[in-house]
Amino acid sequence: MLSALSDYGENVTGIVTTTDNGGSTGRIRACQGGIAWGDTRNCINQLVTEPSVGSMIFEYRFEGTGELSGHNLGNLMLKALDNLSIRPLDAIHMIRDMLKVKTHIVPMSEHPADLAAETQQGEIINGETSVDELDSIPRRLLVEPTVPATEEAISAIELADIILLGPGSFLTSVMPPLLLKDIAHALNITRAKIVFITNLDKEPGPAGMMSLTDMLNWCERSMEGRKIDWVLADKPLTELETNYNIHVAELASSHHQWRHDRNKLKQAVERIIMTG
Repeated sequence: MLSALSDYGENVTGIVTTTDNGGSTGRIRACQGGIAWGDTRNCINQLVTEPSVGSMIFEYRFEGTGELSGHNLGNLMLKALDNLSIRPLDAIHMIRDMLKVKTHIVPMSEHPADLAAETQQGEIINGETSVDELDSIPRRLLVEPTVPATEEAISAIELADIILLGPGSFLTSVMPPLLLKDIAHALNITRAKIVFITNLDKEPGPAGMMSLTDMLNWCERSMEGRKIDWVLADKPLTELETNYNIHVAELASSHHQWRHDRNKLKQAVERIIMTG
C-alpha cells in the first residue's frame, strides 16, 4: 500500500505494527528487548526508489549456520540506531534520510509490547506467531502490556483526509494498531474517510476463517463503534450491508494473482478520494 502511494511522498504516513515476535525480529527482541523492527524495515524497503549501496546493505540477510544466520541487516541497523537514539522514531528518520525515503513511517508505539489473543476456551496466548497458529478464530485480541500510541501516529490520523486499513495480515498487521486506546479514539473522531482494503486471497490461519463482515465488525468495534466508510475490493461483495460504500476494481498483479498491483491500487484509492 505504501509503495503504491509513494508518489505522494511526505503527504503519506504509514503507521506500522510493532508486535512481531518471529524470525530475525523475534530473536533480536528476545536478546535485546525493544519494539519489533521487521514490519518497519519491510515498509522502508518497499519505499526505496533509488537502489544504492545503502539499500543493498539494508536488505542484506545473513546465510549459513552461525548466530547471524537468518538475521536481516536492516533489523540489526534499526536496533543499533535505536540503542544510540533517544527514541525509536529517531532511528527510523536516520534510515529514511540515508535511503532517501520521503514517506513518513511511524511505529504504532515506541514501547515494547506483544500481541495476545483470548481463545474460544478463554485461554490467553501470547505472541504473533502463536496467534497465527491458532486453529480457530479467537474471541478477541489485546496488546500486552497496555502501551501508549506514538504521538506522531495520533497527529497523522487527526490531519488525514483518508485512512486506509489493509491490505495485509488482518489479525497480526491490520488489527494491532487499532487495539491501542489512543489510536482507536483518534479513528473514532476523525473526519477522514476510512477505507478497508480487502486481500485478494484468504490468509492461512485463523484470519482465513473470518468473513469480510467479521473483519469489518472487529475494526469498527476496536474504533469505539466508528463505521468504516468504504470497502475496496476486487470483486462484488454481496455479503455486505447496503449502507457500506463499495468500490470494486481490478487490483491483482498480472504476475501474481494474490498480490495487489501498485498502479491499480493507487488508481482505485484516487477514485475513492475524488468521489468525495
